[in-house]
Amino acid sequence: CGGSVSDSSGVLQSPNYPGSYPNDADCVWEIQVENNFRVTLTFRDIAMQSGTCQHDYIEVYDGPLHSSPLLGRFCSGSFPTYVSSSNMMSVRFHSDSRDSFRGFQAHYSSIPAAHNTTIQCLPDYMHVVVSRRYLQSQGYSAERVTLKDNRCRPTVTSREVVFNIPYNGCGTAQEENNDTINYSNTIRVASSEYIIKRKKNINLHVSCKMLRKSWQQVMYAAEDTVDVNEYRFGRYDMNITFYDSPAFLRQVRSSPYYIDLNQNLYLQACLHSSDPNLKVVVDTCVASPDPHDFNTLAYYLVSHGCPRDSSYATYYSPSSHFARFKFNAFEFMSRHPSVYLKCQMLVCRLGDYSSHCYRGCSSRAKRDTSAAEEEVDVVVGPLQLREGDAPGGSTG
Repeated sequence: CGGSVSDSSGVLQSPNYPGSYPNDADCVWEIQVENNFRVTLTFRDIAMQSGTCQHDYIEVYDGPLHSSPLLGRFCSGSFPTYVSSSNMMSVRFHSDSRDSFRGFQAHYSSIPAAHNTTIQCLPDYMHVVVSRRYLQSQGYSAERVTLKDNRCRPTVTSREVVFNIPYNGCGTAQEENNDTINYSNTIRVASSEYIIKRKKNINLHVSCKMLRKSWQQVMYAAEDTVDVNEYRFGRYDMNITFYDSPAFLRQVRSSPYYIDLNQNLYLQACLHSSDPNLKVVVDTCVASPDPHDFNTLAYYLVSHGCPRDSSYATYYSPSSHFARFKFNAFEFMSRHPSVYLKCQMLVCRLGDYSSHCYRGCSSRAKRDTSAAEEEVDVVVGPLQLREGDAPGGSTG
């Protein structure tokens, strides 16, 4: 149960609904709609153990589960409606080992968030757009909009002022908080009245915060001069590629990738980020014949940094943005026509020896991460066993 949801609208419901939900369930749905939209969530049915909501309950968060305000926690009563302040909302359903009931059903949809300033956190920079019509309505000129480092100039069009602010330049500051790595800068809008200054200067503070599995984007105005409060969430840019040898020189480009039983497979995960002070490692890799279900039929190669398959091994990498590893084509593959891999990667601060990137094998719970440590899921495949001279049999 749970998972990432990205459709513009849909239905969430407890496992087995309208039948009785299972005991000891802990489901988290992350709803992420398009930029410049918000999430509205309405509950249509709630039938759970009532009372103090200590045993079975639903929680709604205004963003990612572990980094956002709690909007509500309940187990009975009227059917509430919640609206996010961003394009992301999380819903958690929890049940204990006692009684079981029908559970809940809720409907979510996306609604436009009409604002005059937008921000996107891209892999290498913040993309910030300020409406010229909005600036003019407040009595400000587009020509007087600058960054903290005024050598980094925006692109000014007939309608917009556009900044592409790198994470490693133009005065961008870096800071580590509880569970985020923050990149922040300031867009300054100066008043054009030189002799008698009736308006305050505006400081638009923009930041990208790296959260678990996502980037949070925040914009606000200093001194209450302009009412701007923007949040955006995105995903990490990471990919995993097969290579044909432990030299990691030639990528395997055929898909499906046809292989022999007991053949060694070499993989490289790559994090695309302009921040050089990040390190990526393999946390968990699991194989399944279904690219959408890695629970029913699953074979673990590595779990929380601990090898589960005797052939699994890691390699030295020339960059902290790469993680290289290998395993042997296992017997699991002979029983299924295609096999997919889902690997969870950890991203940590380079040199943070308290993080699991440096600790290696660990039996920690999934959410027990350190202060500056993030998780990313990547699915690759399919892998298929070669049969004679099957088409596409080249290993590339």
